[in-house]
Amino acid sequence: MTVDIERNLLGARTAAHAKVEIYSGVARLARTVWGAEQKIKGTQPKTAVMICHPTANFLGHYALPGLAERGLGAVGFTTRYVGNDTSLIMENCLLDMGTMVDHLYESGYEKVVLVGNSGGASIVPFYQAQALNPSITKPVDLTTAGLRPVDAVVLFNAHPSRARLCTEWLDPAIRDEANPFDRDPALDMFNPANTAPFSAEFIATYRAAQFARNRRISAWAEQRLAEITAPGHFPQGLDDLAFVVQGTAADLRFLDGNIDPSDREIGVTLWGSPQVANYMPAGITRVTTLRAWLNQWSLDHTNADSLRWLPQITTPLQVVLGTADPTVLPAMAQQMYDHATASTRRELKYVKGATHYFENQPELLTEALDAVAAFIHDVCG
Repeated sequence: MTVDIERNLLGARTAAHAKVEIYSGVARLARTVWGAEQKIKGTQPKTAVMICHPTANFLGHYALPGLAERGLGAVGFTTRYVGNDTSLIMENCLLDMGTMVDHLYESGYEKVVLVGNSGGASIVPFYQAQALNPSITKPVDLTTAGLRPVDAVVLFNAHPSRARLCTEWLDPAIRDEANPFDRDPALDMFNPANTAPFSAEFIATYRAAQFARNRRISAWAEQRLAEITAPGHFPQGLDDLAFVVQGTAADLRFLDGNIDPSDREIGVTLWGSPQVANYMPAGITRVTTLRAWLNQWSLDHTNADSLRWLPQITTPLQVVLGTADPTVLPAMAQQMYDHATASTRRELKYVKGATHYFENQPELLTEALDAVAAFIHDVCG
């Protein structure tokens, strides 16, 4: 049965930005965050499902039509940082989400569900925890933000946090941040001498070196930030600086299917071969700033870690994962599910053989959306 889908562009006004974080003056002056709403034509669904990510453009998200057809108001949301996470501050993403959540309730929806897709799990549990019991005051005071709790949370093909993913993908073979092709052969997963399956000793050494590199970059960022903001440093008023991080697709799991086993294809990433994705300009974490690195990519500084906040969320929660996703693995989904200890109802659903974007997999997307819609209708009525 074919249904007519109504499509609307939603705009919600935000507070004025405290500083220049995005290039576009038009976007800054508009002070608006956007959502693309899809619903069955002529209806007003009871529940809105808002799909979130810190920076991805979800206005055309592949799940919107299917969720709408299942009787939900499907909303693909964008933060102020849409398409550019260079200067991204996670707490500002929560403020943007809160603005759209308020708009959805005020426009007639009785219930709102947040879906954290891919990197969206960095912000969705964080949002809900801060809405239920606000505690974060820096770099943004969320205790006075008035974030409104939502009615349920779904984590959909999502990893626990950007900082964790970044660390597990950092290339420890890079010895000099200014010379990314100066590589330590003993820590090089692309070195033919280090072939998969990797030994337990190599894996442990490699992982420790990845953590060490994340912390070296963080220590450097803190030091550099102190230098440029010191009295007398030219130019006065500059409070951040951009830099490049190379080598960000060197997860051993891309080459070794024995580590966190799944149905994923080995030797590929979402951006092609890991050797190329490791350096390509469009790679993850590639361009950032001192403050943004510490806020979203640093293991020891970020607040946006789902594993920190999930134990505090009493809201119904569902975790859905495709088992052939090359990026998000069953072990990650299980980890998030296991941390949701306070949830009044939790559910873990695996979609056998599904990839990250369900490309050319309409039957598997149907299976996933059936599960999501059934869960939401059940917990929201």
